[in-house]
Amino acid sequence: MASRIVKVPVRMGASILLLIGSWLLLSVHAPAQVGNAAKIRMQEMDKRELQLRDVGRGNHKETDSKLARAIMDQVNEDFQRLLRLHNEIVRVIAGDDSLNYRFISDATSEIKKRATRLQSTLELRKPEISETQREMRDLEGIPTKDDLIMLCRRIESFIQNPIIETPGTVDARQLEKARRDLQSVVEVSGAIKKRAEKQKH
Repeated sequence: MASRIVKVPVRMGASILLLIGSWLLLSVHAPAQVGNAAKIRMQEMDKRELQLRDVGRGNHKETDSKLARAIMDQVNEDFQRLLRLHNEIVRVIAGDDSLNYRFISDATSEIKKRATRLQSTLELRKPEISETQREMRDLEGIPTKDDLIMLCRRIESFIQNPIIETPGTVDARQLEKARRDLQSVVEVSGAIKKRAEKQKH
């Protein structure tokens, strides 16, 4: 079962980050396709109001540029770290040694933190209905390699989503899938962390 999980090349991850940057700039328009038009209109009104306030100051473009760069740097860091942790877990799954629960606790804690921040930065908010809840009922007791495989598959599904891989892709169905996948990463990593915490002492 573990053989189906593969390491994601970090070099590949770096190229995906460039694609995320392009998608991030377009993402403000995508939520309108899934019933968020009112929010977008409010954001545009707020943006225009701020621009009117900045007339004559001549510094809003520079500020916007710096903010965009800071956001991209943070996305870069979060995404690359998520890929590295995924690959570290894959090595654990493929190994013959017993599970190191301290490592599992630390790794899943950071995965949850990074995935949660990506949710906010990429505006992939938590879906109204979580499809992970039913599977979460099976995540009880001591964490197993099967649990880690589930987490890795959720990460891979998010990474391979067309709106992540292809810049400029606007697809309401795939956007919703990316939202569900990322929320699943948050929930599964959080559940595994709680159980690993009890075993690491």
